[in-house]
Amino acid sequence: MPAKNFHVRQAAVSALRAWAKGHDYAESLVERHAQRRLLSSPDRNLLQAILFGVLRHRRLLDHWITQLRDGKLDPETRDVLRVGLCQLLILGLPDHAAVNETVEAGKASVRGLLNAVLRRAVTSRKKLLDDVADLPPTLAYSHPDWLFNRWKTRFGKRDACTLMEWNNQPAVTYFRVNPLAPPIGELPGNPVPDAPGFFQLDGPLPVPLLAAGAIYIQDPATRHAVDLLDPQPGERILDACAAPGGKAFLIAAALGSATNLVCSDSNENRLPRLRQNLERLHADHATIAVHDWTQPAPAEWLGTFDAILLDVPCSNTGVIRRRVDVRWRLQAPDITQLVLTQRTILHNALPCLKPEGRLVYSTCSLEHDENLGLINTLLEDHPNLTLHSTRESLPFRDQIDGAFAARIDT
Repeated sequence: MPAKNFHVRQAAVSALRAWAKGHDYAESLVERHAQRRLLSSPDRNLLQAILFGVLRHRRLLDHWITQLRDGKLDPETRDVLRVGLCQLLILGLPDHAAVNETVEAGKASVRGLLNAVLRRAVTSRKKLLDDVADLPPTLAYSHPDWLFNRWKTRFGKRDACTLMEWNNQPAVTYFRVNPLAPPIGELPGNPVPDAPGFFQLDGPLPVPLLAAGAIYIQDPATRHAVDLLDPQPGERILDACAAPGGKAFLIAAALGSATNLVCSDSNENRLPRLRQNLERLHADHATIAVHDWTQPAPAEWLGTFDAILLDVPCSNTGVIRRRVDVRWRLQAPDITQLVLTQRTILHNALPCLKPEGRLVYSTCSLEHDENLGLINTLLEDHPNLTLHSTRESLPFRDQIDGAFAARIDT
């Protein structure tokens, strides 16, 4: 008989194999494989912990594999060992379950090898963990060299290491109370200092409150862009890159309704989720449209908005704690290409402002090129524009997601 939770370890290996093909994000793989195997909620959580743990610590796990095993390994066997070592050395799961149930997830022909390597890890655990302090930072914290070097140049080595350490921790869950929904009683969390309406979740997800739209899962860093936008009742507002709707919800809350809010997104496939989220959050009067902002704005939108929120596609380097595989998907040339796209989107959105209107440009990136560097270039090209103010959150300093926002006045 297979071990009780063998199917969870097998699901983790299968998810890693699918991820390696480059077609799926880690978050979607958890849901897909949990549903495919009809996993219970605890087993789904275990699957996520293992999959995210392997992706967060991939370089370190591979280093440990080389310490424990000489010779080449086929990709699937390596993934099984990653799953086992993550349980033993990162998650601290019981040795018996981590070894026996992981071995069962491997092919019969390599189970002897898997068992030997994992049991060697148990007996060598203290030395393996103690030796991490002497490893290069990118190996110890499992980040690409180019990304660490980029952060070291900007923030200094100490803060760059703290940032990488932050990225490897499980993300805290925050929620925002919905002022558009009927008041609720006791809240399942604790208030976040200096972030009115935001709470840190205490306990499991409150599914009934989420389904009723009474709260919305959202990091406090998201508030900066909408605070700078400062939507006022009666104004016509455009959220130009709105899906899945988190910031649109904040705008509607500030306006008191979504009647004068226009939400667009470049991907028509994301619009149903955007619409469903806004309906659940009592912001269903918003106008929803599809538009690719790398193209000129629709003629009927030119000069018609008091304020525009432009939450552009970005590198996501501020949210690697949540999007665990960004560090492996992103390459340095991608940032250069993203900046070109961001500039195009910004130039196409600006003509939609009324005279004396305001635009807030925002990202969840930590990269200067995508943030203040891009804004400074814009101001050089458009001397009629004024930089009103900026806000930036840095995970190693502020203990929330990384984000940048700049308000530009015409």
